[in-house]
Amino acid sequence: MDQRTFSLIAGIIFLLVALAHLWRLTQGWDIVAYGTAIPLWTSWVALIITGVLAFYGLRFGTRR
Repeated sequence: MDQRTFSLIAGIIFLLVALAHLWRLTQGWDIVAYGTAIPLWTSWVALIITGVLAFYGLRFGTRR
């Protein structure tokens, strides 16, 4: 697997994760992990981070 293919696949995966966080924010879903409630603001942080990673992954994956 070359670097372009890896970047494209990673970008798509990060995009899907970012969309999942966006969906959670729009729906207001509560997440509880091991008895601890995960606040919604963590999805804002995760959305920004995964969105940036998706952008760069797709950008590098579609370059010539």
